[in-house]
Amino acid sequence: MSKKFFPKKFHWGAATASYQIEGGIDNNDWSMASKDGKVPACDRATDHYSRYKEDIDLAKSLGHNSIRISIEWSRIEPEEGKFDEKEIEHYKDVLSYIISKDMTPFVTIWHFTLPVWFRDIGGFLNKKSPGYFARYCEYVVSELGNLCRHWATINEPVVFATNGYIRGFWPPFEKSFRSYNRVFNNLVKAHKLSYKRIKSLDIGCELGIVKDNIYFHSNWNPFNKILAGVMSWWWNRRFLNKIHGYFDSIGLNYYFHKKFGDNSIYEKTDMDWDIYPEGIYYVIRELKQYDKPIFIAEAGIADEKDKYRGDYIKDLISNTHKAIEHGANVRGFMYWSLLDNYEWAHGFEKRFGLIEVDYKTLKRKIRPSAYEYKKICQSNSIEG
Repeated sequence: MSKKFFPKKFHWGAATASYQIEGGIDNNDWSMASKDGKVPACDRATDHYSRYKEDIDLAKSLGHNSIRISIEWSRIEPEEGKFDEKEIEHYKDVLSYIISKDMTPFVTIWHFTLPVWFRDIGGFLNKKSPGYFARYCEYVVSELGNLCRHWATINEPVVFATNGYIRGFWPPFEKSFRSYNRVFNNLVKAHKLSYKRIKSLDIGCELGIVKDNIYFHSNWNPFNKILAGVMSWWWNRRFLNKIHGYFDSIGLNYYFHKKFGDNSIYEKTDMDWDIYPEGIYYVIRELKQYDKPIFIAEAGIADEKDKYRGDYIKDLISNTHKAIEHGANVRGFMYWSLLDNYEWAHGFEKRFGLIEVDYKTLKRKIRPSAYEYKKICQSNSIEG
């Protein structure tokens, strides 16, 4: 089989998120919800906060030239308007270590969790929330901007608003479309204001958004075709359209497809999600209209036995290459996730990691699929 090569300087790596792996975070909305018994406790998680060098070394050994991390807002601003310089120094150390390994950091400034003080004033329901958020973002980039070029303000804004304010799965466990709409609009305002303030720093960084998009498609039925189109606009494009002109790149998270009028039976992940890697091609193609660089910020599979992960990664990457062949400006691919981690309301039950974590001993063990991914990373190519 012939090899299909990716563009030079393509970014290969894996993604992480602060609350899901760092441990020791007890002053945000999720930690408070766990104390109330509404979600599983995270506690020490994988203790990445102390073991970040070990984990970054493992990523480097797997051929990764990049890594995506997030900053924990409740560490940086534990009280309203009071920033913790010690915690900023910690993230400086993390970024410096990544750079010392000749790896490129991608940083998401906010990945779901809210400081308790921000939660207590209503979170993103508060009309002043965009200003609070922009102040935090501006501070983080002003302190860390010389160590990272690739920034994103928000991870999956539509997922955050939907799970917290319509489905009621996540804090604050509401089921109110009115609240959802207010949060959605405040997240739009928060991103745009943060973009303006960060750009005013004039440090030459790339600033984007990380967006979870779903491949909506249908059978032959005209009604189903219309429904797929409406849902694609509602979920995939509505937020991006509202922040048009306020992002330099798009981070794409891909996990789902939805085919209306479909009776097919699909193999399932441990999350009971359809295994449908070919959908990533279509969501990448949909993003071409924005004419911005695209980074696959997350794409992965919960697969404790590592039965499907290797082939799934190959299929994701093959379909990403297909999108590049058809003109998409894709600059990188980050598998979710580097480590097994706290999977939000599922606790530690679901295993997405290239690296297995024994939660009793915290011992790390590289899964076989990680070596399959390593071949792709090191060769900058996929067979096909």
